[in-house]
Amino acid sequence: MNDTAPTRDDETGPGLHCLVTGATGYIGGRLVPELLDAGHRVRCLARSPAKLRDYPWAGRTEIVRGDVTDSASVAEAMRGVDVAYYLVHALGTGKGFEETDRTAARIFGEQARTAGVRRIVYLGGLTPEGVPEDQLSPHLRSRAEVGRILLGSGVPTTVLRAAVIIGSGSASFEMLRYLTERLPVMVTPSWVHTRIQPMAVRDVLRTLVGSARMPAHVSRAFDIGGPEVLTYRDMMRRYADIAGLPHRLIVPVPVLTPRLSSHWVGLVTPVPRSIARPLTESLRHEVVCHEHDIARYVPDPPGRPAGFDEAVSLALQRVRDAQVSTRWSSASVPGAPSDPLPTDPDWAGGSLYTDRRELAVDATPAALWRVIEGIGGDNGWYSFPLAWSVRGRLDRLVGGVGLRRGRRDAARLRVGDSLDFWRVEEIEPGHLLRLRAEMRLPGLAWLEMYAEAGDDGRTRYRQRALFHPHGLLGHAYWWSVSPFHAVVFGGMARNIAKAASRGAVAKEPTSAH
Repeated sequence: MNDTAPTRDDETGPGLHCLVTGATGYIGGRLVPELLDAGHRVRCLARSPAKLRDYPWAGRTEIVRGDVTDSASVAEAMRGVDVAYYLVHALGTGKGFEETDRTAARIFGEQARTAGVRRIVYLGGLTPEGVPEDQLSPHLRSRAEVGRILLGSGVPTTVLRAAVIIGSGSASFEMLRYLTERLPVMVTPSWVHTRIQPMAVRDVLRTLVGSARMPAHVSRAFDIGGPEVLTYRDMMRRYADIAGLPHRLIVPVPVLTPRLSSHWVGLVTPVPRSIARPLTESLRHEVVCHEHDIARYVPDPPGRPAGFDEAVSLALQRVRDAQVSTRWSSASVPGAPSDPLPTDPDWAGGSLYTDRRELAVDATPAALWRVIEGIGGDNGWYSFPLAWSVRGRLDRLVGGVGLRRGRRDAARLRVGDSLDFWRVEEIEPGHLLRLRAEMRLPGLAWLEMYAEAGDDGRTRYRQRALFHPHGLLGHAYWWSVSPFHAVVFGGMARNIAKAASRGAVAKEPTSAH
């Protein structure tokens, strides 16, 4: 096989027509916008097209209904396609999942060949060298078989074999995140000593996109990974350092089988056991790249692919940048492939506790906004003033800023203003005020207040308090104060609505209490 580097003609040219299967999944949902940004046309094959409706890129793609185990729907989806991405797996340990994977791969390869598809690109799993196939986990064994079936389809195929993918929302990373954040002391299975070569999701996506233009004579598997080889224990400790958590004590024990490990993971994390089990079974084997030939066709960016620390930082970017509300409702493509998507599983993205309140207000949005913008300082916080005062005093006792800072202007706010023990992080005049907490907390906290015109013509007040816990203490803090939320946050919403309806403004501070 001739693995010479591609010419420039291979790297450039008009956009290709790409078919993406698994677009409702973790990688597929992030790959589609990357392909679009690269100038390609994209068709998505989905069993339930409605699930793609809320993706920010949905209007820029063609979405067709079908199933990879149905030859007719796959044949229809392949019409006019240049490159077909196979990103589906029957992930699980139930009987028959390997046969489902096998059948789907054969249908996909056959229909791609019949339709004249120029290339298949498949993202599989990195398998250990020297381990007999019958000793691999069912998960890894099935992925390896799918790769072989596609390579034997008669269509030039790129099989990318990755180990642990680091990105907010990926099952492997979320398991790492939850275990590390929730357990300061961990009694762990022996697989924490297994050597792994993790890879940042943005580099996985870059490689997937670049694989679309491989020369026609290249049809093979490639190992892909980041620049570091680590154990799961290394990754947990480094995650703790990056997240600012205290040092984690990790005690491995040999008695935890993959089955017991999956129950343990299911108990500590919200990752479903049906997903945790194949992942933990796969971690029995060392998965390290034995070649980096992919760089001949998809060159590494300047420097090198993202290391583990950078990949984790990118995965935590949503919290660090406080993109708490705009991330889920933004109409634009996410700023980074590692950012969570609104369609990620409920267990993805780390813990983000939320208290939501919404009320109809007998006032104009402008009148409501005047109350929102006038909050804090002498105007108070519109609920249980004693609780706010006590919280401020406690904050000062532990070295925090307390409530003594007040506000710069009695009626107007701007981004960056201090506001008692909050800071104005975002303001959209007439609509949104987002405050970031600067009191001493075992985590990060925000308070958002919205003035909106409802579909029924009435003004609506929306309020969200959000808390991202920092370790086990953070979770304990949220649950210890949550019984008081109805009084504090519920009272705040009701009193802000009342103040707006009776025309209360900053010059009448007593009405706030």
